[in-house]
Amino acid sequence: MHDPALVVASVSFAMTKLPSPQKRVPLGRAGWFAIIVLLGFLVWAAWIALRTWTSLSGVAMSPLGWLFMGLGAVVTLAVGGGLMALLFYSSRHNYDR
Repeated sequence: MHDPALVVASVSFAMTKLPSPQKRVPLGRAGWFAIIVLLGFLVWAAWIALRTWTSLSGVAMSPLGWLFMGLGAVVTLAVGGGLMALLFYSSRHNYDR
């Protein structure tokens, strides 16, 4: 009926103690500095993108170009989401040990 090795493995896994959750530590100076620097990069990138977008006002793009730009954005988000899902899945199932 059941594989004995699988039963032993599942019982030993069920009996293992999970690590206790660690106490939350407030963010230090280095953490806040990193957040401020990263927010600065985000604002800078948004400013460059907006400046570039507005400087291209004389350039025409066909509806097919808009379609493929939209598809590119959707595919990029789907690939990023899929990779993040695989990352969490492998972490939850201990594949990355």
